[in-house]
Amino acid sequence: MADSSRLNRRGFLVGGAVVGAGALAAACTSNEPEADEGAAGQQNVAAGGDNDKPGKRVTIGFSAPQADHGWIAAIAKNAEAQAKRYSDVDFQAVEPTNDINQQISAVESLISRKVNALVLLPNDGEQLNQVARKAMDAGIPVINLDRVFPDKLSYRTWIGGDNYGMGVAAGHYIGNKLKSKNASNPVIVEIQGIATLPLTQERSKGFADALKTYGFTVTAKQDAKFTVETGNQVASNLLQAHKKIDALWNHDDDQGVGVLAAIKQAGRNEFFMVGGAGSANAMREIKNGGVLEATVTYSPTMASSAIRIARLIAQGKGMSDLVERQVPQSITLASETITRQNVDQYLPLGFES
Repeated sequence: MADSSRLNRRGFLVGGAVVGAGALAAACTSNEPEADEGAAGQQNVAAGGDNDKPGKRVTIGFSAPQADHGWIAAIAKNAEAQAKRYSDVDFQAVEPTNDINQQISAVESLISRKVNALVLLPNDGEQLNQVARKAMDAGIPVINLDRVFPDKLSYRTWIGGDNYGMGVAAGHYIGNKLKSKNASNPVIVEIQGIATLPLTQERSKGFADALKTYGFTVTAKQDAKFTVETGNQVASNLLQAHKKIDALWNHDDDQGVGVLAAIKQAGRNEFFMVGGAGSANAMREIKNGGVLEATVTYSPTMASSAIRIARLIAQGKGMSDLVERQVPQSITLASETITRQNVDQYLPLGFES
């Protein structure tokens, strides 16, 4: 295999045709069925109810980090594609950046344009908290996407995935399977994202809590920084350290490209693996059969729902499936488990790593 310093995400991809990156969530305003998939490369979108009928024209601003990760890239694509569904939405996205000060300046430019709503995925919730509060104080509702601001006065609604729930879902899948095999003192390995992040700690806690209900614990865990290269290195180290493994949970399907490459290079297949987030290449691996049996979702389709929510709030509407007249203050998406049995249902929603 090539030197790890030269390895990239695409170099690790194993088979399967490339499909469109990311797809849109089911309508947050309706229970009606999804619309047909559009032209190649377009996002799958859902048909809506009465709330989807054209209304007051609104301008929605959007800011997110630079798309240097498959999940982040899908966030931006989902947001833009969803906004295009509406003739009454003017979508204004600023240049994505991983520089905190540049993102602050970009958000300030949206505030000066007096957008009607702002969908904001901050590089860092704490450091962007003040500029989000500035938008709210200016009367611009902020839809806080994924990385939460510490001050609730800095956002109108937060929407994001369930990190603890991801761990619980992975833990139940692994626990159930090992229990059915009457496993005793199984070797369970966990590959985290960035260990210092609260989201990673929540995932690990959910995983440990779920495993505990089966009488199991994590044997070893190490973080892989959400990168393909580090995923490859960490997996290689863990495989060398443990000559026999029963189950492995990898928190992130992007870094999982490197993890799978290490497993295949080592020729190991005595264990099964669960991924995290729900990438298209992970789903193709699941469908083909092999070590990777499942992945638990943390879907970038949340960006699609964030655009829908921003539009509703800007137009003074609520969510039609709820009794309440206003959009909720917080929405946590469920973490779903994708296996070979249901992978065909989820594959159109996968994002490319």
